[in-house]
Amino acid sequence: MTVLIDGNHLSFEQVKRVVYDGEKVELTSQAWEQVQKSRQVIEQYVKTGKVVYGVTTGFGKFSDVVIPAGDVGDLQLHLIRSHACGIGDPFHEKISRAMILLRANALAKGYSGIRRETLELLLSLLNSGIHPVIPQQGSLGASGDLAPLSHLALVLVGEGEAVYKGEVLSGGEALVRAELKPIHLQAKEGLALINGTQAMTAAGVIAYMDAVQLADRADRIAAMTLEALLGIIDAFDERVHHVRSYPEQAEVARRIREHVAGSRLITRQGELRVQDAYSLRCIPQVHGAIRQTMEYVRQKLEIEMNAATDNPLVFTEDGHVISGGNFHGQPIAFAMDYLGIAFAELANISERRIERLVNPQLNDLPPFLSPEPGKQSGLMIAQYAAASLVSENKVLAHPASVDSIPSSANQEDHVSMGTIAARHAMQIIVNVRYVLAIEAICAAQAIEFRGVDKAGMGTKRLYEEIRSVVPTIQEDRMFSRDIKKLAERLTRQYQVC
Repeated sequence: MTVLIDGNHLSFEQVKRVVYDGEKVELTSQAWEQVQKSRQVIEQYVKTGKVVYGVTTGFGKFSDVVIPAGDVGDLQLHLIRSHACGIGDPFHEKISRAMILLRANALAKGYSGIRRETLELLLSLLNSGIHPVIPQQGSLGASGDLAPLSHLALVLVGEGEAVYKGEVLSGGEALVRAELKPIHLQAKEGLALINGTQAMTAAGVIAYMDAVQLADRADRIAAMTLEALLGIIDAFDERVHHVRSYPEQAEVARRIREHVAGSRLITRQGELRVQDAYSLRCIPQVHGAIRQTMEYVRQKLEIEMNAATDNPLVFTEDGHVISGGNFHGQPIAFAMDYLGIAFAELANISERRIERLVNPQLNDLPPFLSPEPGKQSGLMIAQYAAASLVSENKVLAHPASVDSIPSSANQEDHVSMGTIAARHAMQIIVNVRYVLAIEAICAAQAIEFRGVDKAGMGTKRLYEEIRSVVPTIQEDRMFSRDIKKLAERLTRQYQVC
């Protein structure tokens, strides 16, 4: 199958099909027409010698330096070479694929003035499985993701590095092996390739898809913990959540009720105690609020996935080329900070449930769920590991978007730090995955002490899934492997870290 893009309708499902399932990508015929029209405008500007930022001028502080028509191609090549200042470990190949797809979709809108052959080669990278090696660090998030996208663009001219069939090669060698030829950049093309928010947005999209799965898993795991601690179901009564009117909160409560349906471990108000601790009683309120955040993030990502983030923009209706600031990543910076904060809190409440599962002062289970308390430590240190990850998340959740450092001799005097926000959100989500895995291991072990046959229909299925990965704890062992295996199982479809 082939995914058709036009710059306006790219969906999360299509991103999944391209990034994870390897489906091919092509532009619609209407998109190609718009691309050609915008290119004609640029060529006319060059021919007539009009002064246009990034086309016949330098960049940033050099925007007042006029470039002769004969040098506009060299200007673009120098641009991507000089801007390829990325630092640190490379993004995962899935994010590299997402970046190519999102950049191609932005160019398909027809506001960037790129040539057809250049855009075709960009699509060929995706369709041939050539994944540019793109360092994660070095972007300010305005003027877009200049450094990461420059590393992507270098491969198109036969430079930089790329992974092809599992091997790291020079960009030129990767093209040769895929039977592709590098392009020679013409007016505005370098700028069209690197001026945008596709690094932060690609990382954000991948993080979001991972987060969706984790949110669903968190509800199920929390339901099992509720059972293991003989929790009170009354707090999940539909009427309680109806009167607050948050649909996400009500939905989480409904899911919990569904997961524990048929349980003989769930209690009623007043049977054992009148109220549970907040980490149990307030699962719908906290998990529901996290889902509200996710909806905000989804909306912003969907807009940005289909946005023109270039500068300048080419308007074919009247032939105007206008310099603006659509490359500024503030919307995504806020969204990624918001996602990171929300999921840090998902781990926070999960860790508190872990503590209630292992602490003998808070339950009637064997201390630390140990098969031989005292002789064997059981899951004592698993809670330590969860607490460490939660604490790390609190550092990572400090909003990157509140910071700004001027650049380009103060011409670019406010930046978003959106790519930092996206990277931090990704790492938080990785940490959350491990915390939830620890809660699941603890809850499964506790359910065994209670009697698996007494569990609800949904939680019993979850227990069986956990046990297919993590055996029952009969004696102390190295739990690190169990945690890692189960964490991978929680988000098998979208995991990139």
